[in-house]
Amino acid sequence: MTKQYFQRFLAQYRPFKSYWNYEDGCVLTGCRQMYAATGETLYADFVLDYLTMRVKPDGTIPSYLTGKHCLDSFNSGRSLFFAKELTHDPRYEKAIRWQASQITAHPRTESGMPWHKGIYPQQVWIDGVYMTAPFFAEYAAQCGDVRICEEIGRWFTYLEKHLRDAKTGLYYHALDESRTQRWANPDTGLSQSFWLRGEGWFLMALCDTAAVLPPEQEQLRNHLGAILRDAVSALLLYRRPDGLLCQVIDRPSLAENYTETSGNLMTAYALMRGAELRMLPDDCFETGLAMLETVKREKLCETASGTVLCGICRSAGLGGAEGRDGSTAYYLSEPVVSDDPKGVGVLMMAEAVRLRSQCAISKARG
Repeated sequence: MTKQYFQRFLAQYRPFKSYWNYEDGCVLTGCRQMYAATGETLYADFVLDYLTMRVKPDGTIPSYLTGKHCLDSFNSGRSLFFAKELTHDPRYEKAIRWQASQITAHPRTESGMPWHKGIYPQQVWIDGVYMTAPFFAEYAAQCGDVRICEEIGRWFTYLEKHLRDAKTGLYYHALDESRTQRWANPDTGLSQSFWLRGEGWFLMALCDTAAVLPPEQEQLRNHLGAILRDAVSALLLYRRPDGLLCQVIDRPSLAENYTETSGNLMTAYALMRGAELRMLPDDCFETGLAMLETVKREKLCETASGTVLCGICRSAGLGGAEGRDGSTAYYLSEPVVSDDPKGVGVLMMAEAVRLRSQCAISKARG
């Protein structure tokens, strides 16, 4: 069922935004992993067709909005490594270096963390580490610059120290170092709720960064594994009887709360990928697989136009012109949509891990 669904989704896909964006990057990463798991050219062709139109021979990316200073812009760059490996076209090597250079001009908080966006000064959002760390870890493995790994380590250490709630072990969506935003606690600077997709981005960042670190970065890899184990142990306590988690993690009894699709897929992926990488115990793979199968059963819905992946929170943020206050009511007020790339891309990623495991079991049985 998922194979046919992916084929139709990719055939009908239109870029999420007109500029270089992280949502398209989720689909590109999903295709990269599905190609590695299946060898089916459909997935590689999608990535190469997407990049060929956007990356110039000199390695520049005209649709990359440099003036936005947006961490989200790094996520699609992960596909450049894939294109370079497949085609050996020098434009992709140039593009990797060009995109990596953008971090040097990125504004930083007082403590040295990159702002989430230029329009969100002094703010650290938990999803920013997913957008940046896996790209820079892969770049570090390519160029051999250990300083990059040191900075990646500082990013994760900061998030564990400042965004992790000591009581629950869950992670807040964001922190405002200036303590001026309406959504920020005036004493701590933290937002007030535990948003599932925010936690999901963080778990995936830990796995995907560890997977591509240079071999000599064993200490950093172990550090990421320790953070991952702690975060997973805390998060899984909030599962509902069906094994899934809610949009606002720690309020599962609220009638209006719901089992948001993308966040559950991110958790399922991180559990399976973490076990595959030996960052998590083996039984976490089975837990993640059960979550994946439940999502597929409950959230792949048949409609008059075909199968769709439903139950995806369209977007959630803090502040801005919309006045997003970070309350439980706010997260539950955001529109719920179908076939959003933040859900479908991660479904591809999780399916790829499942297929790899299935293949490994078949080989072991001879």
